[in-house]
Amino acid sequence: MPICFYAFQAVFKEFDNIEVTLDEIKAMFGPSETGIIRENLIDSNHEKAIELYYEKYSEKHSELVLDNEKINDLLLQLKSVGYKLGIVTGKARRSLLISLECLNMKDLFDVIITGDDVDKPKPHPEGVNTALEHLNIKNTEAIFLGDSDADIQAGKQAKVHTIGVQWLPNYQTLEFSVQPDQMFSSVDEFIQHLQTIDMDNYESK
Repeated sequence: MPICFYAFQAVFKEFDNIEVTLDEIKAMFGPSETGIIRENLIDSNHEKAIELYYEKYSEKHSELVLDNEKINDLLLQLKSVGYKLGIVTGKARRSLLISLECLNMKDLFDVIITGDDVDKPKPHPEGVNTALEHLNIKNTEAIFLGDSDADIQAGKQAKVHTIGVQWLPNYQTLEFSVQPDQMFSSVDEFIQHLQTIDMDNYESK
């Protein structure tokens, strides 16, 4: 989120000469970044504005997006025990790939569905359903973690098990309007839960 805010603020200052607040940017969320620019920028030179967005997004990524060791360990642990991993995001594919490259995560995911890949963004379930199809798994075999209302609503509509996460306190939904099936406030708590599931599965066999 911090890098998105920085890049959007630079674009609106450069092209519309206005200072947009973080809350004003959040209110634009729904489409991908390119969609947000096309729908909200007064200046008609949208393509140049989009290029500036990506320039600014790349410029300070390493400064504004800090490496999260716990998340890295979680993803590697899930991968090592055979979980298939997917991303369903409203972000544009270009910015997501920049982030995955900068965070050394580009080879971790089995499927990536971005805002460029769907006609209807979250909270519509199209992205989640598309990910399930690509992974060739049933909705009953999946869990969907999210930190926003739109995430949980999309997961519920796709009939997958939803987990609300609150381990990014400055940038996420503090209260969900639709209750997730489960909630976790730390990565460690989630890992402990997975270990319990794995042990139950082992004992049942």
